[in-house]
Amino acid sequence: MKNRDRPKLERLVGARLLGGFQKFARTVVRASGHPMAFGLALAIIFIWLLTGPLFHFGNTWLLVIDTVGNLITFLMIFLIRNAQNRESEAVQLKLDELIRATNSAHNALLDIEELSEADLDRIKARFERLAKVAREDSVAGRPAAASPATQPV
Repeated sequence: MKNRDRPKLERLVGARLLGGFQKFARTVVRASGHPMAFGLALAIIFIWLLTGPLFHFGNTWLLVIDTVGNLITFLMIFLIRNAQNRESEAVQLKLDELIRATNSAHNALLDIEELSEADLDRIKARFERLAKVAREDSVAGRPAAASPATQPV
């Protein structure tokens, strides 16, 4: 495969390093959401509280938990964001496949996340109008009008 065909981030960082980071991020995010991780965090706080009298509840004692908490939070932000980005992209690809595979769906909506706010607002307003008409038809007992999938976007 030619270098220009590879994603930009992959070219800059390297596929092996990027793949290793993504695997590490997934593992850490999964582990951090486990009940044992919460129990471990509670145990660390409990131990820290018990050491308070030993350090006379001084500034250094406070600084330790503050620094550890800030560092863990700072790093977890990036790991969780990486996992969210991957999950969001996977969901988007699944939705794209459902749109593509449905005969009456609009293939023009496949890359809707790439549109401008104005375009998204225009499409949203159109679908809101269609939903309103469908509700009115339903209340009036009329058969449903043409589905949104059969009308142009």
